[in-house]
Amino acid sequence: MERTESPEPVTALRLLPWLSPEGKSCYLLPGGEGEGGYVSRLADAAEVRQLATGVEVLQDARRVLDDPMSPYAEVRYAALRLTECLGDALRIAESRGLRLPVPDVGEAGGAGTGDAEPDASGVSAANR
Repeated sequence: MERTESPEPVTALRLLPWLSPEGKSCYLLPGGEGEGGYVSRLADAAEVRQLATGVEVLQDARRVLDDPMSPYAEVRYAALRLTECLGDALRIAESRGLRLPVPDVGEAGGAGTGDAEPDASGVSAANR
């Protein structure tokens, strides 16, 4: 007898917005805690702080870079902070992207089936 019901949807791990002390990625297992659990709320709050810091750093960096007489040390510091904030923003985007629902494929052969392999930059041809 054929099984007609679809399998349980697989819930992706949540990539957390911080690294372990060893510098490795941290993930939250889906489970009893659900989306509103303590660690999930803590991660949401951390993401909000990281993005707000990014906005502040961007404003400060623009001020430094708009002044052609800015000292080298200030320009370098701005670049270092921008790099940190960009890393945070990319991690948040990756985490949120991994948690997007997978679209149903089939009936009309809709665009964006997600089957394209990413290139070296991590972007699939379908997403360029």
